[in-house]
Amino acid sequence: MSQRLNLFATVLTYAAPSSNYRGESEENRTVLQKITRKNEEYTVISPESMRNALREILAGYELPMNRRRLHDEDQLAVEFKSFPNAEAYADDFLFGYMVADGATMKKEKRPAKRDSVLRMNLAVATSPYRFDATFHQSPLNAGASPWKNATTSALLHREVNHTAYQYPFALSIEDCLKAKEGKAWTKALLRAIGELSNVAGGHARAYFEMAPRSIVARLSPRLVAGFDTYGFDAEGKFAELARIHADDLPGREMWIGGEIVRGMKAEEKERLKKEGARLFENPQVLLEKIGAAAFGEA
Repeated sequence: MSQRLNLFATVLTYAAPSSNYRGESEENRTVLQKITRKNEEYTVISPESMRNALREILAGYELPMNRRRLHDEDQLAVEFKSFPNAEAYADDFLFGYMVADGATMKKEKRPAKRDSVLRMNLAVATSPYRFDATFHQSPLNAGASPWKNATTSALLHREVNHTAYQYPFALSIEDCLKAKEGKAWTKALLRAIGELSNVAGGHARAYFEMAPRSIVARLSPRLVAGFDTYGFDAEGKFAELARIHADDLPGREMWIGGEIVRGMKAEEKERLKKEGARLFENPQVLLEKIGAAAFGEA
């Protein structure tokens, strides 16, 4: 395949409760972030929080990373080993950077900013928020305790939404090859997307997997996905699969994996295979195979 390919994908997660619980009191509580869609409120998860989790996963794979979280500061904090270097560090290459001190970067003979190779958008709930809430109480730290956070116990208000999320991402394969280790780092990134979890920042307490339950992807020389990148419905179905035929979405560019394939009727599987679409029951296998195909290895 040509290296001038673009990878577009929409990931659907499994459904689970997501909530805002962080230990704040009723007076200063945070809320689930929401947007309005079709006149209803849907909770969202930022691409920045997913990128941070991907960075942590890639660090766990022992890729060279420039940035790391500092967990002993009074506020959200990170530390860099050196000035950004997209040839030396996988995170500088994959996620980009911006250094306001352009003069210093000029002395380093490197650009002060770099676009992210990985493009993502908000993860949006597939089911609307129904204003579900639970209440809890944080106990008073009393008696002979050597430290106390507050003078009274606190009531905690937790907004909860039981939903799956879907989010799109895109990669220009040509951009992925603009560093010596770019191919290896990109393939590791695809593996990390297949194992994405711990999304919500350093204060996270809940366990919510952002790994794919289903995935619909297109590997194409086209510059846009050409399909609804938020096309999953609340039941996990993707209506635009019907557009895969000779007069619309070319089947040979389409990759479909996960539960959507496992639950697909035999006749629909046969139709999609005849159109040239690749079907995978396991989404992690899809991500591995599409990474190999993107770089001409399959």
